[in-house]
Amino acid sequence: MATMPQPGGRVRAWAYALRTTNPPPGGPVDAVTRWIVVTRAAVLPMTLVSGLVAALLAVGTPGLDVRWLVLAVVGITLAHVANNLMNDLYDTRAGSDSAAYPRALYAPHPVLSGLVGTRTLVAAIVLVNAADLLILVVLAAARGWPVVAFALAGFVLSVAYTAPPLRLKKRGLGEPDVLVVWGPLMVGGTYYAATGTIGWPVLLASLPYGLLCTTVLMGKHIDKIPYDAPLGIRTLPVLLGDARARAVTLGLMVAFYVLVAACVLVGAMPWPALLVVLALPRLVKVWPRFRRPPPAEPPAGFPVWPLWYAALAWVHVRQAGALLVVGLAVGAALRVLG
Repeated sequence: MATMPQPGGRVRAWAYALRTTNPPPGGPVDAVTRWIVVTRAAVLPMTLVSGLVAALLAVGTPGLDVRWLVLAVVGITLAHVANNLMNDLYDTRAGSDSAAYPRALYAPHPVLSGLVGTRTLVAAIVLVNAADLLILVVLAAARGWPVVAFALAGFVLSVAYTAPPLRLKKRGLGEPDVLVVWGPLMVGGTYYAATGTIGWPVLLASLPYGLLCTTVLMGKHIDKIPYDAPLGIRTLPVLLGDARARAVTLGLMVAFYVLVAACVLVGAMPWPALLVVLALPRLVKVWPRFRRPPPAEPPAGFPVWPLWYAALAWVHVRQAGALLVVGLAVGAALRVLG
């Protein structure tokens, strides 16, 4: 009978799962590791950064209430968890997720791998959405109907991403969906919940990070073209074709820097946000790999194969997003001290 890892081993297992979306190879899986994998917690930092962008833009704004800010960030994070769980449920029921599809290859599929049963997955979806609904009621009572509008729009787009009848991913609309959700809806909604107000500068400032998140999805869908096209899943990369989709993704990465500069010029972001230029060397490293076909075999120790371009985009997003947060934090500090 397999023994559970010791406390130090458990922490290492959790850290590995958070880095790779996979449990450690060859070891038993405890409950925490299982749910880190099932919820795809490794990608939740994208949502946390959206929340941080909103929080740092809100610093110094009249009406800022830290209670509602924290609750809103928890709310969008739970919404991301629910979205991940619902996508796996809908894609499994629709038959697009199978043992030979990338979702079950780069990481264990919650149901197909046996990590959880369908009933447990449905129960988790209900529980997470119920918790989010409770948060929404509290924030709506504090800030009014616009909070409901932001939350409802995000929920509809999240469900429509994979669920019938819209199934936006199948119609080349999944990528714009991500831009809107991780940009204006998450950043704008969190900012409004925190301050009770919102203006065009905040919505403009939400777009650069939304673009970064979209590059990860573009990369993932480029990786999945050979699998999606035969199934009639017409993601934007399927519609564009491999070479054009890679060029568009690189264009979105460049557009991130251009938009940050534009936001600084019009006062939507503080000047220290220009620290993002320090991520350009990472883009320079990613660029030539995006211009070439993927390798025939995964590099040694590569944990998320057959995803290749998604991993490259994530490496860039991680550094560029972190530098954006640092720059906004410096700007917030200067506002407070000034």
